[in-house]
Amino acid sequence: MTAVLAAPGRPVPRAEHRIACAGAIILALAALTGPASGADDPSETLRLTRLSGSEPGAEFSVATPDGGPVGLSGLRGKVVLLNFWATWCEPCLEEMPAMERLARTYRERGLVVLALSVDREGASVVRPFLKRHGLTFLVGLDPQQTVARLYRIWALPSTVILSRKGVPLFAVQGAREWDGQAGHALFDGLLKQGP
Repeated sequence: MTAVLAAPGRPVPRAEHRIACAGAIILALAALTGPASGADDPSETLRLTRLSGSEPGAEFSVATPDGGPVGLSGLRGKVVLLNFWATWCEPCLEEMPAMERLARTYRERGLVVLALSVDREGASVVRPFLKRHGLTFLVGLDPQQTVARLYRIWALPSTVILSRKGVPLFAVQGAREWDGQAGHALFDGLLKQGP
């Protein structure tokens, strides 16, 4: 499931977060069609969309919950799992433990998990959330959804995977088991590729 982002300036109701019908339909169709046809291809197993561009992703710089800056240009030379999420998004919370395990496993090999929170309240809600869930991967704040718009994000969670040169390789909406067998195969392959 995915949660739909509200238009900037429009409040998202806390009690009833709208769920993206498209995400539910995609998940239902995936269940009906069975395993991906390219079972040997981890990107197909994870149902990622392969992107065809060759230019680096849009540059950005945002604050971290502790007030420091983090930007895409400072991550060149690393494979980046760029995730968009919010503290109120249940599917986001479901995939975060897998993101944490992935980050810990591959941190020394050159993977950066960068999760951008679109919570309008910013650090005041993100800091306690990270502490409560024991999350240590890199987090940035995107309360005005500026970066989300740059990357055409309309649902949460959404993820873009960028190469060591900053080129977006894959995109996906909805939670994934990032540290499962397919995730390990995907990142093992991407991290073997040189800058």
